[in-house]
Amino acid sequence: MAESDPTDTLNPVPADADAPAKNPPAADPLAAAKQEAAANYDRYLRSVADLENFRRRTVREKDELRQFATSRVLEDLLPVLDNLALGLAATKQPGADLTTLAGGVEMVLAQFKSALSTHGLKEISPVGQPFDANLHESISAQPSDQVSEGNVVTVVRTGYSLNGRLLRPASVIVSSGKAKHDKAKA
Repeated sequence: MAESDPTDTLNPVPADADAPAKNPPAADPLAAAKQEAAANYDRYLRSVADLENFRRRTVREKDELRQFATSRVLEDLLPVLDNLALGLAATKQPGADLTTLAGGVEMVLAQFKSALSTHGLKEISPVGQPFDANLHESISAQPSDQVSEGNVVTVVRTGYSLNGRLLRPASVIVSSGKAKHDKAKA
């Protein structure tokens, strides 16, 4: 910019023309865009760090859950373990009565089943009920005068479900109906 002559009245220029204006026009768009880009990059870095921290925390919590998920079940089974140890110690006593020991084992079995049932385990023992391929596994068929055809005569191995999901089907023997007597052999 040319120096102004104070005597030039046609083109008056203020003395502080080279100094920045007190109310500058809109800020430089490039500088504003750079500033916004820097702020966005900062937010991006913080978001990436937050996501990584969340991922690590989730992995840690999942591992802890896996390690301690069974703690409630095990706490309920500890008294069963204690009673089994007491029963075993009773068998080693002189003059141990087999009937009393059998009664004790039955009580421990009932305690064990009760502890498991509180955690959603349900027995599948379908004696006399109709055969259901979704819950039972037929290993044999035999004639029966007491149980109608297609119903379960005997449970060989008890089945179990956990909160409605089948863990193991019951292995059963199914009735093939009344026994047919061959009169020719008589």
